[in-house]
Amino acid sequence: MEKRPVPFSATVLFTTVVVFFIAAFPSSANLSFNFYAASCPPAEFMVRNTVRSASSVDPTVPGKLLRLLFHDCFVEGCDASVLLQGNGTERDDPANTSLGGFSVIDSAKRVLEIFCPRTVSCADIVALAARDAVEMAGGPAIQIPTGRRDGMVSAASNVRPNIADTIFSVDDMKKLFSSKGLSLDDLVTLSGAHTIGAAHCSAFNDRFQENSNGNLTLIDTSLNSTYAGELMKQCPARASPSVTVNNDPETSFMFDNQYYRNLLAHKGLFQSDSVLLDDNRTQKQVVDFANDQVGFFESWGQSFLKLTSIDVKTGDEGEIRESCSTTNE
Repeated sequence: MEKRPVPFSATVLFTTVVVFFIAAFPSSANLSFNFYAASCPPAEFMVRNTVRSASSVDPTVPGKLLRLLFHDCFVEGCDASVLLQGNGTERDDPANTSLGGFSVIDSAKRVLEIFCPRTVSCADIVALAARDAVEMAGGPAIQIPTGRRDGMVSAASNVRPNIADTIFSVDDMKKLFSSKGLSLDDLVTLSGAHTIGAAHCSAFNDRFQENSNGNLTLIDTSLNSTYAGELMKQCPARASPSVTVNNDPETSFMFDNQYYRNLLAHKGLFQSDSVLLDDNRTQKQVVDFANDQVGFFESWGQSFLKLTSIDVKTGDEGEIRESCSTTNE
């Protein structure tokens, strides 16, 4: 049985981090801690309880909720645009068809609408659910401000230019993250999200090729050969599109620093993982995090705060949806 690490509290970092975060993300100035203290006091508890219940039944839920947040915030900002359904919405793009966690968000929203109708945004629920998911998987307990409003626009055409691909180089990822106000340090830190979650075979099949006998062979020599053999067993040639592999083969459902230890052992699942060890600009941070989980958790608290503040809508912008899958109009 896996030993759970003691959760790290980022409380001691709040003053410094919040000042920096407001300076770096001016649009976040209208967000505030305990935003719902008067209008819906149990809001954060209700979200947390929903995430806890879902995670206790299905250990894959935390990874799904964390990935959902990334795909929301990187496209149109953290405004729950990824939740909207309909022809041509973000959910129609192939990069988003494998997303999960929607039912958890919808469950939390239904409860909140009973107690606090049209008060808590879906965007805040997505951010809070991902925050809670990390903690419940053994990661740091952190606070994030709330007050996000829900967006009105969701277009599949906006997805691909704004989502990192698993074959990206460090330069590709640096350019994308920079466009969101995130630094190279944030890139390495937030890549640690791959310590939980799973991926379909197609996300890393570029590291192999099929030979004349219909078997896969390793072509990416940066990958540990034993690990590559395990991947080929789990994802043989022409494997079912439904097959998934855990991002972290060691502590698959634990939010810890094992991801970075895997990179040192050349067991990064994606090419975009492996390049972090190979590039001189990111290698030191990978090594540091592999040897210092507390340091990783401290950085995670800061970078997660920035992630959840990308292009937020506040004040009179957007709306508070009654249902997360549709706009009110």
